[in-house]
Amino acid sequence: MHNDQSRKLIELSGITKSYKNGDQELQVLKGIDMTVYEGEFVAIMGPSGSGKSTLMNIIGLLDSPTSGDYELNETHVEELNEKKLAQVRNKEIGFVFQQFFLLSKLSAKENVELPLIYAGMPVGKRKELAVQYLEKVELAERMNHLPSELSGGQKQRVAIARALVNSPSIILADEPTGALDTKTGNQIMELLTQLNREGKTIIMVTHEPEIAEYASRRIVIRDGEITQDTTDSVRID
Repeated sequence: MHNDQSRKLIELSGITKSYKNGDQELQVLKGIDMTVYEGEFVAIMGPSGSGKSTLMNIIGLLDSPTSGDYELNETHVEELNEKKLAQVRNKEIGFVFQQFFLLSKLSAKENVELPLIYAGMPVGKRKELAVQYLEKVELAERMNHLPSELSGGQKQRVAIARALVNSPSIILADEPTGALDTKTGNQIMELLTQLNREGKTIIMVTHEPEIAEYASRRIVIRDGEITQDTTDSVRID
């Protein structure tokens, strides 16, 4: 729950996205305005084709809007070149995807180290941080296993450790439980909830209402527009 002291991490103003399809123009996002404050846990929901994945890709700097203004942690994104965008993405955003995207020939620990390699961190510090974050997701005893030797839930824990290892401002989770059974999915959501309690800002795309319930704010998108934005009243834990 944000108060007046909370910092704005993300401010989207009038974000549109269209694709050319022959001589047709397909408008996927139609003027999205959205502010996310530090420490929020936001679920973005909507039917297939609503624009929620496109919005997630724009927030994650994987795609750029056709028009509108995006400010991420006080940086105007549209002013950045490709190289700078990649640097900001690596520093500010940790990604968790439905399909895990672990490299099959690397151990759990080496997968977690990847963002730190891109960031140019020395090898000793890198290994230390990878172990620390695998401990955080309760997977240290599997750190030398390959992805093929891990269950779906364990793979997602590795992916979460990899997303956290750079201390990003935001965790972006795209259908993080989509490939998992219900029990394992709930364990992953408990882990994300715990990280949010510790202060991490989390933005998650999901089409499952029971998964969205874990978030404290739910934004519904239909036909490229926000149709609902509800925040839970303050929960006393």
